[in-house]
Order: sequence, then C-alpha cells, then structure tokens
Amino acid sequence: MLQISATELGEWLQDAGRPAPVLLDVREPEEFSAYRIEGSQLMPMRTLPARLHELDRHADIVMICRSGARSHHAGLFLRQHGFERVYNLAGGVIAWSRDVESAAA
Repeated sequence: MLQISATELGEWLQDAGRPAPVLLDVREPEEFSAYRIEGSQLMPMRTLPARLHELDRHADIVMICRSGARSHHAGLFLRQHGFERVYNLAGGVIAWSRDVESAAA
C-alpha cells in the first residue's frame, strides 16, 4: 500500500486533469461529524468487511483516519481483498488540517 502526504492529496484533488480518488474515512461517526475532509465518505473500520461490495476494486482509494494508523490497517485489509490502488493518508486528518487547510487560510 502506498502512503500519500496531505499536501500530495491536496494537489491531486486540485488537478482537474486527474480523476479524483475515493476518500474513504474509517473513523467513527462522532469523529467524522466533528471534522472531515470535504468529499470523503464515512465507512467505519468495523463495517468494512460487510461493506466491501460497495467499493470499486479498481478505483484509487485514499484511506483516512485521525492520524494514519487505523487507515493503514484498513487499507491493508482492502489490499488483502483484491483492491489494487489503495493509498494511506499519512498523518490523517491531523496532517490535512495542518498542511492543507491551514496553508489555504
């Protein structure tokens, strides 16, 4: 599984010539409602096994959590189940807030 920095993800999302990835947030609903990356989809880590059928195995999927640890494990799970292009957001939403949103303000 590849790691992607918040800055790299921000640049990817701004690149009109490149299809946007699926932003898959594996945190709990309370965490997601408190703060999220715009356009991300909530799929708590514990629900992944039952919801794999909702995801495209050939899509670029960026896994998101608070710091990058849970999303890393969830991404490994996807890779083990045949998902080909899985990225982990290194540093999670903490890095996104610090490196992307703060820089844009």
